[in-house]
Formats: sequence, structure tokens, C-alpha cells
Amino acid sequence: MNRPQAKLTAGIDWPIFGMYLALVFIGFLAIFAAEYREGDHVIQNLLSQNKNWARQVLWFGVSMVLALGIWLTDSKFFTATANLLYAFGILLLLVVLAIGTGVKGSNSWLELGGFRFQPAEFTKLCTNLALAKYLSSMETDFTKMRSRLIACAMVLIPFGLIILQDETGLALVYLCFFLVMFREGLPGILLVIAFSAIILVLSALLVDKYVLLYVFTGIAALVVYFMRREIRRKRSKLMMIIGVWAFCSAFVMFIVPFAFTKVLKDYQVRRIEVMLGKENDPKATYNTRQSMIAIGSGGFWGKGYLKGTQTRFDFVPEQSTDFIFCTIGEDFGFFGSLLFLGIYVALLFRIIFIAERQRSTFSRVYAYGVASIIFFHLAINISMTIGLAPVIGIPLPLVSYGGSSLMTFTMLIFIMLRLDADRQMVLR
Repeated sequence: MNRPQAKLTAGIDWPIFGMYLALVFIGFLAIFAAEYREGDHVIQNLLSQNKNWARQVLWFGVSMVLALGIWLTDSKFFTATANLLYAFGILLLLVVLAIGTGVKGSNSWLELGGFRFQPAEFTKLCTNLALAKYLSSMETDFTKMRSRLIACAMVLIPFGLIILQDETGLALVYLCFFLVMFREGLPGILLVIAFSAIILVLSALLVDKYVLLYVFTGIAALVVYFMRREIRRKRSKLMMIIGVWAFCSAFVMFIVPFAFTKVLKDYQVRRIEVMLGKENDPKATYNTRQSMIAIGSGGFWGKGYLKGTQTRFDFVPEQSTDFIFCTIGEDFGFFGSLLFLGIYVALLFRIIFIAERQRSTFSRVYAYGVASIIFFHLAINISMTIGLAPVIGIPLPLVSYGGSSLMTFTMLIFIMLRLDADRQMVLR
């Protein structure tokens, strides 16, 4: 290796780079398999720009240019511009609300000429940088409530704007940043509250709200009875019990019904109700059922590459994007799927390893943000394709077809690699 090459690649984490290329290559194979039909001329199919496979190769080329630019950039640039990029990302989300293009039920796209771009994907990167910048600031004391509220607001602002674009799936991914905040000292009680809220939502969907109101009242009465001596000494405990009762009651009586009638779309509500067994709607479950059939038909070893019948005959909708995993499951079976998911698991563990070896708080927080984003995308997408979660339209990182997604994940990973290469510096 000559000297310039040695300088260019110095410090790069080769395991991360190798797994990145492996996932992108598997994505190429899966997208091609999803579009391949009996009788197609393979070479012509590869060269046709009308195919998603060929367009994904083009997006990969653009992503590599971005990756090279990031790799040649000084690490301090990312700390210096983090807040500016966050403001730019929020501005893009506001522009989408004003002039966004509707695609498949959501108004989350900007279109310039023939180029279509989804700012909600790019803003994940901006939010990750800004959160890392804030939590690493010398002025930030994350043990204080004010600092925690500011950090939460930085996440919830883009979350809310994306909800208004009818892009619920991508909005949910922004909640992954709370995992990063837990790593940095957010109290565990909030995690308990979050799980409690999930239980309350499920209860409100499965049990009559008036029955729940009686249950909450009975529980509160029992707690007051058994704590009556402590309550006599300290009246604040009674107020706390009343407050918890009032919140739980209002949550199931008003908040959940409001969310399911005013926030979520009708088809999203139907999918959730079908998943919970409250409704039997073949239309709402068609995508998931076909995906599960495709994955199950692959058996242990799979049908073989380009031999998946469910894929070739278009039984599975969106099989190049949201349901790309069913193509892998049908062609390569349980064994191939397990190896495929093993790459993701290895990637996540490697990113966490990289995060923990950083001297800089900025670099550590940013790396944990990358791991959290990938984990949320992976967990929700796979759960969606095997019927464990409602269909909410979240791509599989680096594998699903999509230029915005591929470029965003490429930038997320290569900024992390750049920061890791300069980990001896303390960035603020």
C-alpha cells in the first residue's frame, strides 16, 4: 500500500465498513430478486434504469461520494455545525408541511424536478448530531430537569412535525433517542412510565373504558386504605395517589380515544385492532399475511435465489421496500435469514463497542444514536413482516430500496467512523 492510500484509510474501522458493504450488497440482491420475473433477460434487467435495482446502484454511488466527503472532513466540523444542521432539518420539515408531495398516503416528500427526497430521513441525522452536541456541552447538566426537558423537546419537535405529515412510522423512530438519553443518565422511572403507558394503551383498546375507570378507582381506594397512616402524617402522598388516578383515568377516557380518532388514520387503527384480535379485516392484514406466507414458504434452506414464487408473482406488496425481508426469507429460508440478521446484530454490538471507547461525550452520544436508530428500524421492520407489529412503513436499514434511506444511513455510519478515527480528540 502506498503512502497516500495509507493516509486515506488510516483509522477506519474495517469491521463496520465490511458489514456496511455486506448489507448494501444483500440489498442489491434482494431488490433484484423482488423485481425479477420469469423470462426476464438478466443483463438487460441489470442495466435498465427503470428498475429499482439499477436506481439503488445509482443511489449507492451517490452515497459513496457523500461517504468520501465525510471521511475527508475534519471531525470538528460536525460539532461546529450540529445546531445549524438541526435548524435546517426542522426548516425542511416545515417546508414539507407547506409544499410536500403526497406519496402512498403520506405528505412527507419534497420533489425538485425528477428528484424526490424525504426530509424526515435526513432530519434523523440532524437530530442525532444536535442531541450529541447538547449533551456534550459543558453548560449542560443532565441531572437537572431543565436540561432533560430541553433534550426531550429536541426530539419531540421533529417527531410532532413528522406526525403532521402522516408519516407515523418514521416519527416513531425518533423515540429511539430516549434510549440514548437513558445511557446518559435519564432516570429509569421514566422507562417504567413509558411501559406503563403502553400497558394503558393496550388496556384501553381491549377493555371497556368505564370498566377501567372502576378498576383504577378501586385500586386507588385500596392504596389509600393500606397507606392511611402514612397519609395522615404526609398529605402529599394522598395528592400523589389522586394525581396518578386522575392521569390514568384521563389517559384511557380521553387521550387514547383522541389519538385513535384524530391522530391515526383509519387504516392504521384497523391494523392495530386486527393485530389485537378485535377485528377481522382481510384487507387490513393482506400485506402481513402474504409476507408471512412468503417467509414460511422458504422453509429452512429457502427455495433458492430468484426462485421465490410469492415474490415473482407479486403476491407481496412493497416487496422492494418495507417488505424486503420476505424476499430474503423466501429465497434463503430460515438459515439464510438467521445469517442475515446476524450481520445486523454484529453491527449493533460493534457500534456499541465503538461508542464505549470514545473519549469524547459527543462521539459517544452520537454513536449510541446510530445504534438506536438502526435497532428501531430493524426491530419494527422485522416485527411488521412477521405479524408482530402493525404495518407502519419503516425501511430495513441499507437493504430496502430508497435513495433517502440509503444516503441517510450511509452518512450516519460514516460520520461515526470519522469521529471514531479521531477519538483521541475531545470534541465539544
